[in-house]
Amino acid sequence: MFYSIYAESTPNPEVMKFVSNRMLADKSLEFLKPSEAKKIPMVQKIFSLPFVESIFLSSNFISIKKTNNIEWGEIILELRNFITKILNEDDIQNYTENIEIEKEKKISEKKDIDPEKKNVIYSEIEQDIIGLLNEYIKPAVEGDGGAIEFDSFSNGIVKVILKGACSGCPSSTATLKHGIESLLKQKLGEEIKEVVSING
Repeated sequence: MFYSIYAESTPNPEVMKFVSNRMLADKSLEFLKPSEAKKIPMVQKIFSLPFVESIFLSSNFISIKKTNNIEWGEIILELRNFITKILNEDDIQNYTENIEIEKEKKISEKKDIDPEKKNVIYSEIEQDIIGLLNEYIKPAVEGDGGAIEFDSFSNGIVKVILKGACSGCPSSTATLKHGIESLLKQKLGEEIKEVVSING
């Protein structure tokens, strides 16, 4: 078999991380409904299971949020075997390889709507924030089956987008306040007043 999968719990009790022994994707994507996964049949197949609420695909793992009417103990083995079977029926591949064009198109459409963000040039502090998020926060968040993206910085407030297991996680507020916010304040000083999450 090409792929083997193991399940790993996350701080979010509704989300389980299924880790592959091979890379699955070169970018992180979140799918909140099957129609968003048209270009990735593997993700659509996982959505065919009645207890799957949302899916987050990244590097070598798939985080799955279940419906709250069922316990992980009842479905974890079935889900792990199902994912392994789908992956091994496909050729080894980068599942997000052909997503770039669509993503760029969406970004350019957004830019057309908001001319102020046409050619985004980040200020020095924004670059520092992004650098710190990438170096210190992203690896930890990915380890928990999620992702974090920088959205904006204005009047001392850093806005970030939480995805995957981090979205809706009971401990995400603590992570934001005690982890991310304190790190940014420590490294960048008084310019940072608060870190808040917005919906992606």
